Amino acid sequence: MNQNDQSDIKRRFGKAVRRRRRELDISQEELAERAELHRTYISGIERGERNTSLENIEKIAKALEISIAALFTDYGIEESETP
Repeated sequence: MNQNDQSDIKRRFGKAVRRRRRELDISQEELAERAELHRTYISGIERGERNTSLENIEKIAKALEISIAALFTDYGIEESETP
């Protein structure tokens, strides 16, 4: 995986988190509180700037009231396969 691929997955994950957060109509601050993370960390994730650990992905998914699998599949994180 090259640098662009890493940035792309971070950006796609951030968009998914933002989209789900907005569906729940909660602020970044509320999400951060629910996930026991800092608001600026959530902001960095949503902007695609953070390389989020598996532990924090789990915290965020729980705070967003969604499974990790659903967050990845239902919100377009999985990269579409190209032949």
